[in-house]
Amino acid sequence: MQKKYRMSQKKYDELRAELEYMKTVREKEVADQVKEARSFGDLSENSEYDEAKNEQGKLYSRIAEVENMLENYEIIEESDEVPEKVTTGCKVKIEDLEWGDIEEYYIVGSQEAKPMEGRISDESPFGIGMLGKKVGEIAVVDAPAGQQKYKILEISK
Repeated sequence: MQKKYRMSQKKYDELRAELEYMKTVREKEVADQVKEARSFGDLSENSEYDEAKNEQGKLYSRIAEVENMLENYEIIEESDEVPEKVTTGCKVKIEDLEWGDIEEYYIVGSQEAKPMEGRISDESPFGIGMLGKKVGEIAVVDAPAGQQKYKILEISK
């Protein structure tokens, strides 16, 4: 069974635009680089050719990756209604029960995760530990440093 990539409509649209750009503009640019580098002569000692072929390989790899995501996506439904439980697409305010820190995080699909910006993947240990919890409940997260406990203080959109 194929993995489903959960993402917002905005992220889906960004990936469609990226794929279109790569298949039209970027693919032609890279093909021109390969053609130009090939004209420099002996391919066994041609670093420009090697670099152009590397770039072409990266491009085709990214195209395949994005096509796979777009073939196996699931849009996260956005609603103005505040959910009772932590779900993908919501913001959660938590208290670290060990240190007493209070922090807020957005629980997002894996393609939109940016931990340094407080956007945590629903597939990460933290995201998995939060999903389905209600305000007042304790979420237990299996972290590399051991289990950590957080109290859910607030859920919002």
